[in-house]
Order: sequence, then C-alpha cells, then structure tokens
Amino acid sequence: MNITVVGSGYVGLVSGACFSEMGNNVVCIDTDQGKIDGLRKGIMPIYEPDLETLVHKNMASDRLSFTTSIEKGVNHGEVIFIAVGTPPDEDGSADLQYVKRVAQSIGEQINDYRVVATKSTVPVGTAEIVKVTIKQALEKRALNIPFSVVSNPEFLKVGGAIEGFMKPDRIIVGVEDDRALDILRNLYAPFNRNHERLIVMDVSSAELTKYAANAMLATKISFMNEMSNLADCFGADIESVRIGIGADPRIGYSFIYPGCGYGGSCFSKDVQALYRTAKAADYDARILSAVEAVNNDQKRVPINKVVDHFGTDLKGKKFALWGLSFKPDTDDMRGAPSRVVMEALWDMGATVQAFDPVATDEALRIYGERADLTLFSDTPYDALTDVDCLIVVTEWSVFRGSDIDQIKSKMRGNVIVDGRNIFSPERVTEAGLSYYGIGRP
Repeated sequence: MNITVVGSGYVGLVSGACFSEMGNNVVCIDTDQGKIDGLRKGIMPIYEPDLETLVHKNMASDRLSFTTSIEKGVNHGEVIFIAVGTPPDEDGSADLQYVKRVAQSIGEQINDYRVVATKSTVPVGTAEIVKVTIKQALEKRALNIPFSVVSNPEFLKVGGAIEGFMKPDRIIVGVEDDRALDILRNLYAPFNRNHERLIVMDVSSAELTKYAANAMLATKISFMNEMSNLADCFGADIESVRIGIGADPRIGYSFIYPGCGYGGSCFSKDVQALYRTAKAADYDARILSAVEAVNNDQKRVPINKVVDHFGTDLKGKKFALWGLSFKPDTDDMRGAPSRVVMEALWDMGATVQAFDPVATDEALRIYGERADLTLFSDTPYDALTDVDCLIVVTEWSVFRGSDIDQIKSKMRGNVIVDGRNIFSPERVTEAGLSYYGIGRP
C-alpha cells in the first residue's frame, strides 16, 4: 500500500519505518527542512534502538522517503496518518493547531478518496474537528470528494518502540464506515499473523482509550511512589511491599516500581490534557489531578534526601548524577527527573558531574556549556571522581552490576541517593557508605 505519515518525530518516524518494513511504500512529511535533509542522509533526529538500521534498510529499498511537500504526500497515500505534535497549551489542554493545519492542507490537496487517520495522541472529539476542517477546505474548492477520518492511536514504549510496533499488544481502530475499516484491516494484516490484534470501536472510544491507557499507567506509578513515601514514614521496605502486592494477578508487577517520578513527553502531557478535557465536560477528574501532583513532588524526593543529609548550602559540594534521560534506552530529557534534581543542586550552589550513555548531547543542547556541569558518556565511574554524593536518577542497566567498592574508591564523600532502588542497601552500608533509597529503611 501507499502510506503517508505527516510528522517525522518520534511517532511518525517509527510508524513510517515499520510500515515500510512490512513492504508498504511510505512517504514521511515534516515542515522542518533541516530534519528532512538529515533523514535523507540517514541522520536520525531521535535515539531509539534499531530505528536507524530500519530507516537505512528501507530507504535503500526505496520503500521509505522523506519530503516537506504536503501535496506530494496527499497524492501518494491511500492512508494518511497525522502524527504531528500535540504539545500542552498554557492551561494544560492539548494544543491541536498542528493537527488542524494538517487537516486543512489535506482538504486543500485531496483529489481522490483517502483514509485520514489520527495517530497523534488527541482529545476526544479531534477526529470530528479533522473531518469538519477537511470538509470546509473541500467546500472552498467546490468539490465533494469522499474521505474517511479514523482514530488509530499509537501505544509505543520509548526504548522499545520498534518491537512494540512490529509485535503490538493491540491495534486500536476507531472507525465509522466499512470502506475505511477494510483498508486498515489490509494494512495491519501482516501485524496480525500470530493472532488477531485489531480491536475495532467507535472513534470517540478509540480517542479516549489512548488517554485512559497512559493515565492508568501514570496512576500506578504515582500510587506506588505515594506508598514509598508512606514506607519512609513507617520504616517499612517498599521493595517487600512491591513484591507482596505484585504477586496478586489482579495487580501484577508492571509499573509498580517506586522511584523519583515519571518524565517524558507522554504521561504528564496526557494526564493534564485528559484532566482538561474532563473539566471542559464539567467533570472534576480528581484522581488525574492527584496523579500529576504526586509525580511533581516525587521528582524532588532525591533533593529532599540530599538536604536532609547536607543541608541547603551546597557550595563547594560536588554531586555525581547517574542518568539524564527520563528512562533508559532513549535520549529524551523532556520532563526528566534529572532536570529537577540538577537545577535544584545548582540553585543550592553545587556542581554536577553527570553520566548518561546517550543523552549527554541532549543535556548540552538544553543547558549549554556551564562551569557547574561536566558530562560523561563512556563509563559511569568517570562521573564519580571526587564527588561528595552519587544520585541515581535513571535505571540504565549498566548501573545494576556496578562495583560498590569501586564507587567508594572514586568518591570523596560516602553518600548514595538511590532514586531508582537499583542497589542493595545492605551491600552499600557494608561498604561504609550512607544509603538513601526510595521507601527503603
């Protein structure tokens, strides 16, 4: 099939690469000429495991191409996916200006039947807005060209997006007519060979499903972090609690690991947007507001532990930070707890030596060259030289087998603040170091 993906960011690029891998002819569009020029040279604008290999392979096979021309894209694609950004507006609601702009462009260029699919995370009612916008553009052209608007939200996991797209848990399709459904069934048939993964529903339900999924996962994280704070109050061990409740199959072990909060571009944005959508419908979604409030507070828990040990005057103190990205296997620092921690340390006069396998360039882009930040990407131990305290912020696998004795030998001080509970408290204290975990005695 001929597929067009409008928006060549995280969702659009992964989708385009995976659709082309299944033999489709894919055109990815973006308004950023620099990004498109880079992609044509094989330069990825984001880090995602296996993405670069997949893009290069399908470009070489002439199944994947990149352009800034919306006209070319609309003429090419039997299915046109809208995968542009929906950043938070000033009040926390989703900003749909880019979605509307794409819909307007489709209406101005469409000459034959097309399926227009929203893949961006959008509020309930967005498909109707897209439909009306395209229809109005066609009316201005005095044309009556048939088209369908469907909701086909993505459920990609950062750091595992390629595998998640190629072997999805489910494929949600919100659709109103059989013609569009038949086309999408054909498109997704290669992803369904093991068993049927397509779940068909009405458009509004599909739009809500995406928000509900992210809100549920965020809720589990914030709930467990709330429990970790209670464990601190009572002297309990949250790791024992986690194992105890996770054994219940109704709860399970996924997303109940306590830590220093979630980050990234999805959870916070989507929780806020769903809350605003509910408020617009005159409903007070109290759980959603609590989830976000708990998460914002949780990002400061490592700093609270630092202050408890060192006080608020950190002039002359040096801190090692392990992890900059909001989660492993990505260079994305949007909403990352590391940013809250570093900025708080700087405000109190400290200097930071930070290690991350892939996100140091992103940190440099955000903060620039500064005297109170030194970045490392070769080994975690490089960041430990003469530091007073190590703070673990991201649970990169390379940290899990770390040599505690080597950590101790590199440090000037003797404090570890473990924001992801990757170390054994007993092993750390046996080595003569002070240990502060999340909800651990």
